[in-house]
Amino acid sequence: MSDTIEKRLLELGVTLPEPAAPAANYVPFVISGNLLFTSGQLPIKDGRLMAMGLLGRELGTEAGKLAAKWCAVNVLAQARVALGDLARIKRVVKLTVFVASTPDFTEQHLVANGASDFIAAALGDIGGHARSAVGMAALPMNAPVEVEAVIELSRN
Repeated sequence: MSDTIEKRLLELGVTLPEPAAPAANYVPFVISGNLLFTSGQLPIKDGRLMAMGLLGRELGTEAGKLAAKWCAVNVLAQARVALGDLARIKRVVKLTVFVASTPDFTEQHLVANGASDFIAAALGDIGGHARSAVGMAALPMNAPVEVEAVIELSRN
């Protein structure tokens, strides 16, 4: 399966980066039983935030979707480090997508599709997941989106 995931990532034009180190007092992931919990991942691309600001003010929905995609890329990068091999993923259980937005912005669910669409494309059937998309007043470092995941693991 890892070969399939790696092939899909190549087809999507994505190389998983080295994941960012924690920016505060937390760990980047925790494995409990057969579940992997990732800490929130920001839209870091090439070592820096690829977008900043609030949806509905500095950024539109399409820019938010792209930011959410890069959060999801970083979720998979953390999963690869945690698991050693993405083939250990049995299924993505849930994504929580936090969207920094103005009070009148109501397209958090569309922004979150950037993460959901990427996970589904990269992982296929095991990428189908439950999801929450939540509007926030602000996120760390002025990031527009943050994504965390719960991933079920195969018992290898």
